[in-house]
Amino acid sequence: MISLTDSQKIGMGLTGFGVFFLFFGMILFFDKALLAIGNILFVAGLAFVIGLERTFRFFFQKHKMKATSFFLGGVFVVLIGWPIIGVVLEIYGFFLLFRGFFPVVVGFIRRIPVLGSILNLPFISAVSMT
Repeated sequence: MISLTDSQKIGMGLTGFGVFFLFFGMILFFDKALLAIGNILFVAGLAFVIGLERTFRFFFQKHKMKATSFFLGGVFVVLIGWPIIGVVLEIYGFFLLFRGFFPVVVGFIRRIPVLGSILNLPFISAVSMT
């Protein structure tokens, strides 16, 4: 069992609500207000979960500056009122930032009973290994 501090529990909640608002904002045809709230909650939740210093170090590493500029630029573009362009920028930046975590996530999902059997199908397994 993983023990979490109170601030990490708050961060998990904020991050979860952020993802919910982002998803809900996209479902409602890129609603500016919901996407803005989701972005703020997601970034704030991330800061609560891993801490302010580690969040700053994660986003502002020299080799991640392109990804950070796309992600935070997308957040800014959503906040000023162009949600579709902003979300596209955010998604691209998100994949650039977190591409190192995707193999870990796929490995974790492969151990889940139903999802793991789906990911181990031959035609999906070939795609997910690259």
